[in-house]
Amino acid sequence: MKRRTLLGAALAGAVVTPALASGTARAADPGPSVTRTGTTTLDSQAIFFVSYDGLVNNNSFQKNGLLTYKGYQYAVWYTADRNAVVGRRVLGGTTWSTVKVGHTLRYNDSHNVISMGVSKVDGRLHLTMDSHSDGFTYVKSVAGLMDNPAGLSWTTSRFGAPQSTLDGLALTSQFTYPQFVSTPDGRLQLSYRAGISGNGRNALAEYNGTSWTNLGEWTSSTGTYTSEHGSSTARNMYLHGIDYDRNGRLHSFFTWREQNGAVMCSGGGITNHDTGYVYSDDRGRTWRNNAGTVVGTTGGSDRVAVTDAGLVVDPLDPDHSLMNQESQFTDSAGLPHAIISYVPGRFGQCTTNYVADRTANGRAFHLRRNSSGTWQKTEIPVPLNSSQRTKLVLDRYDNAYAVLPFGRIAGASKASGHTDWRLLFDGSGLNAFGEVVIDETRVAQDNVLSVMYQEKSSGTTPSALRVVDFRLPA
Repeated sequence: MKRRTLLGAALAGAVVTPALASGTARAADPGPSVTRTGTTTLDSQAIFFVSYDGLVNNNSFQKNGLLTYKGYQYAVWYTADRNAVVGRRVLGGTTWSTVKVGHTLRYNDSHNVISMGVSKVDGRLHLTMDSHSDGFTYVKSVAGLMDNPAGLSWTTSRFGAPQSTLDGLALTSQFTYPQFVSTPDGRLQLSYRAGISGNGRNALAEYNGTSWTNLGEWTSSTGTYTSEHGSSTARNMYLHGIDYDRNGRLHSFFTWREQNGAVMCSGGGITNHDTGYVYSDDRGRTWRNNAGTVVGTTGGSDRVAVTDAGLVVDPLDPDHSLMNQESQFTDSAGLPHAIISYVPGRFGQCTTNYVADRTANGRAFHLRRNSSGTWQKTEIPVPLNSSQRTKLVLDRYDNAYAVLPFGRIAGASKASGHTDWRLLFDGSGLNAFGEVVIDETRVAQDNVLSVMYQEKSSGTTPSALRVVDFRLPA
């Protein structure tokens, strides 16, 4: 396809004022607020080790580490003795029941997270775990377990034996970043990366209630990207998420990571650049850019590539320590929102130490598309004080909430056009390590924001893993 071009100035990510924001909320709609209602303990001694500046039980790219379905909430983690477990509780309950699923964590690698998904067509819970550019472990429950939680006992016997394939379907020997997403018609899709950092492709598999099918890869690792410093001919696309809106459109924000460090101003930085956006209206079979032009076909020869036009919705060169795999959400109108973070240019045009510079000067931004198709970006006025990621969720009134490192929560109102960001909860009393996991599925079901976090520790000393709940505006 055509050489990559950036969207015009009207679509660029300029910071906006309320006067430029899209739409207004009804006068009766409340603004954002959080009321802490309680904290429960998943594990008083969960495994703890720091790897890639993060924890294996609290990497925000897990989809899902915490989820809610039919009145019960589910969580996954590794215990101090490395066992993979699944816990559940009735919503509002204080006690979690746990089961081991027959797998133990192989390596001290924070990428090797556990992710959950529900196939609504047959009521199964699915898990993938313990993979970073190598093989994966897959476990699924018996049919109907998720549809009748009160009537079916929560025991290990409800889960099948761990597998190294999806019921016999082998995907790739270089598997990373599993993300489950339930389709509008009740099927379950698995998004994953084949390949390695800087040279990988995103792919999809699909479960129909009977068997898994490999739909194939939909992004390309080839093509030439050139910055003012140099060029790179290999890369991978990192997703901020993959989510269906209520109308059935599948959305994905992303960043590119280049293989060749020559594109950076300093070897101490990171080669992530640009925020892009694509969507699919046919369950991930074909992908379109912001203008609606098809830019890739899953399993086909033409895949989404860095050279495609119209992908970039917020341009940024590789010199600002842009984070990959941050966060996204869709509002009640099906409009996409994302959180991105980097070191703004006012702190310099060349980061030289990724972790130190992000910790000292990193800021998170709320990027969203309005109803006219233009993109707006607002800085969240809370320093990151961390190299880690921020999570995004919208409530029933389309107020936005950014769950920052250490469990801090900032909010912005729909009425302001999401420009009035302020700190709502400062993380007091949590003692959270850094990155957190949120329950993206619960907010719509009972108006509660659940945040899973692990307490700070040192070395490999286990620490408590907890879930704190916040009531959102009614």
